[in-house]
Amino acid sequence: MPAREVKPLGVPEMGAVRTGMLGEALRRGWADMRQAPGYAVTFAGVYVVIGMLLAWITLATGKSYWLIFAAVGFPLVGPFAAVGFYEVSHRLSEGRALVAAEIFAVIAYQRRRQLPSICAIIIMVFLFWFFLAHMIFALFLGLSTMTNVSSSLEIYFTSQGLSMLAVGSGVGAVFALLLYSLTVVALPMLLDREVDFVTAMITSLHVVIENPVPMLIWAALIAGLTFVAMLPAFLGLFFVLPLLGHATWHLYKLMCEAEAA
Repeated sequence: MPAREVKPLGVPEMGAVRTGMLGEALRRGWADMRQAPGYAVTFAGVYVVIGMLLAWITLATGKSYWLIFAAVGFPLVGPFAAVGFYEVSHRLSEGRALVAAEIFAVIAYQRRRQLPSICAIIIMVFLFWFFLAHMIFALFLGLSTMTNVSSSLEIYFTSQGLSMLAVGSGVGAVFALLLYSLTVVALPMLLDREVDFVTAMITSLHVVIENPVPMLIWAALIAGLTFVAMLPAFLGLFFVLPLLGHATWHLYKLMCEAEAA
């Protein structure tokens, strides 16, 4: 195996994010997908297979606690799958060969770096959100009569049910925005640089705060495309996840190029 790549130290200088960068990042991400479709299918398949399996188990058993495994499992495998997209884009941008053994070695090597730590943070946020979600449900619907959460759907159209959905959606949106802000720049940075995960997450948060309009547009785009992709039995993720994965890497690099320019 070739010698491991020496990565630059510390946080890179990053310029302002312009709205036009989002379209350019998507264009470059689409180009990477077309150049490396096999890797796109492979890495996206991790999400699709796990999602299908958990959905099938939940429906077959009627046990909603399988969703807890989804909450714990996806943050564990998600960043590693994202690193696969980043590494492919990184190599394509440098004109390097896409050697499968080397790419998977880079992914495997992340377990010795900062990625497991950021996965742990994501899991803690997810579990705290699950706790709050149960609290919100109990506060609004704890005394309501229902035989089953999935079959007694009419309860959600009562005043208490609608209030619960509104509050729960609002709180969930805050948690989703927090996770997005902490990871959107941190994940590609951890692959690109030798930097600790706390610094990477703080830098990511600062980027979102300093560039609210384009970064919130990017967040809405990710959320919207992912939601639509999950509707046809998760199959749309085979297209959306590689596109967003490659594009996120390019958006990060465009921020660095903007400062250099």
